[in-house]
Amino acid sequence: MSSGNISSGRAPARLAPVFAPRIWGARDLSPLFPERSHEKEPIGEAWLTGDECAFATGEFAGRTLGEIWPSLPEAWTGTSLRGLPRIPLLVKFLFPEEKLSLQVHPDDTYAKQQEAASGGVGKTEMWYVIDARAGAAVRVGLRPDVTRESFQRAIADGTAENCLASVAVHAGDAVFVPAGTVHTICPGVVLCEIQQHSDITYRVFDYNRLGADGKPRALHIRQALDVMRFGEQSGGLCDPVRVTRGAATETVYAACRHFTVERWEFRERIAATTSPEHFDLLIFLEGKGRIEFSGGAESFAPAEVWLLPATLGAYQLAPDSPTTLLRAYVPNLQNFVKRHADARVTEAEWSRVVHP
Repeated sequence: MSSGNISSGRAPARLAPVFAPRIWGARDLSPLFPERSHEKEPIGEAWLTGDECAFATGEFAGRTLGEIWPSLPEAWTGTSLRGLPRIPLLVKFLFPEEKLSLQVHPDDTYAKQQEAASGGVGKTEMWYVIDARAGAAVRVGLRPDVTRESFQRAIADGTAENCLASVAVHAGDAVFVPAGTVHTICPGVVLCEIQQHSDITYRVFDYNRLGADGKPRALHIRQALDVMRFGEQSGGLCDPVRVTRGAATETVYAACRHFTVERWEFRERIAATTSPEHFDLLIFLEGKGRIEFSGGAESFAPAEVWLLPATLGAYQLAPDSPTTLLRAYVPNLQNFVKRHADARVTEAEWSRVVHP
């Protein structure tokens, strides 16, 4: 049961997932959802902060995020994010049992010019690997010898996948995928994807698969070639920075103007504070316990996402078992570095994770 006055931004709120069927998805979601081990159709994605995700706790329980977000006060959104038509971060769990299409996403400039009807927002994303079978890999970015012309030929002869760099991944790895980076996800992984709130995807190649209607799924080759980054690539496996704060180990994977993603691991009670500039998302992957804050407490469990209002202020996480979570937020990059000023991290180390 929730405590405190949510409308004034004084209590966290849990969001319920929405499960999306995909032809490349899995029927066993038990790595995160033990009760969903025998799905009737393949589920590819669990949307955690989509417009249709409902508040599961608090004053807004039963109402959707898309309905509530436009009217949320600054106490919830934060001073730097007020006035946005929808929550700027889209978080998903992905369950691929087949390869996704080779695809690419536009940046904000292209999306605003060409995709206004679809929201006009580009898509930079990051994947955190929750689970990975032996030999698991993703493909991110083009190999150094690939040109626009050679890639077009590869699309025509069905070998475009060979143009992408293969990246082996293990549980705990993360992969940064900036807009304009062609990519695909291969079977054998369970991912948490943190991205700009956009669903604009340009498919380049889809292995000649048929959709539910029995027809080949649409390709968007012209748009893909318009936005694809050729030459030097900026995506790939993250080289994180690790910081110890009291009883917690904090791993910073990526910080860009669209999002910052950190992993927190702890076995004992830890203290934290929200920033008045932005809301926080806590994505619990392992462990159970309580979020304790002024005026109340909420119980957390794996596969849950909690929205922490900007003015929540000081809170504590009290684990009943070893806990791992991802914290995602939209940073002011200058303040991001200041926040970590006490971490004894060099400028060169931060340059590994900060993407201006």
